[in-house]
Amino acid sequence: MNTSLKNTYDSVIFDLDGTLWDSTGVVAEAWQSAKEQVDFINEDITADMVKGITGMTYKAIFEKLFPYLDDEKREEYKAIAAKQELAILHTKGGSLYPQLEETLKYLSAKYKLYIVSNCQSGYIEVFFNTSGLEKYFLGHQCYGTKNMPKADNIKDIVNDHQLKAPVYVGDTMGDYNAAVGAGVPFIFAAYGFGKVEDGQVATIEQVRDLLELL
Repeated sequence: MNTSLKNTYDSVIFDLDGTLWDSTGVVAEAWQSAKEQVDFINEDITADMVKGITGMTYKAIFEKLFPYLDDEKREEYKAIAAKQELAILHTKGGSLYPQLEETLKYLSAKYKLYIVSNCQSGYIEVFFNTSGLEKYFLGHQCYGTKNMPKADNIKDIVNDHQLKAPVYVGDTMGDYNAAVGAGVPFIFAAYGFGKVEDGQVATIEQVRDLLELL
C-alpha cells in the first residue's frame, strides 16, 4: 500500500460522517426527541445505534432500524426525525476530527475538494454552517438531492466539475463500494465507524495523515 500519493490526484472527495466529523451523539438525541413525538417506536435511540447505520442512505437507515413499521408510519417518523436532526445539529453541531481545518487548508491549496454523503438534504449545509469550513470546498452532493446511490453522486461530482484524477476518502465498506462503482480510488479513514480490509490505495489513522500522504 502506498505511503505517499503526492502528485497522483487532482481532487479529493470526502465522505462526511465518520470522515470529517462525528455527529452520532447529536443525531441520536434528535431521533430520540422524534421518538417521543410518536407512539409506535419501541426502542430508545442511542449513539451506538446511529453509528451502526452510518453511511447508509436515509431511506435504508429507517428500514433497518424499524423493520416492524409499515411504510406510512416509517415515513412519518423519518420526516419528524429529519427535521429534528437538522434543528438540533444547527444548534450543537457535530464533533470535528482533530486538526481537520489545518488539513483541509493544506489540501485546498493543492487539490479541488468536495463532499459526497448519503445524508438528507440540508445536512451538509449544517456541517458548513456550524464548522465554518465551507470555504475549502468547491461543491457537494448528497443522497437527499436526487435519491441516487452514492456511486452515482460521486460520478456527478466528477463529471460536473470535470475532474481528471479524483480520490475518495471514506470510513465504511459502503464508501469503498461506492468509490469502486464510480471508478474512483479509495482512501480508508480507519478512525471512523467501519472497516475495510483491502482494495484501498491507502489507510489513514487520523485526518492529519493526509498531510503526509497527499
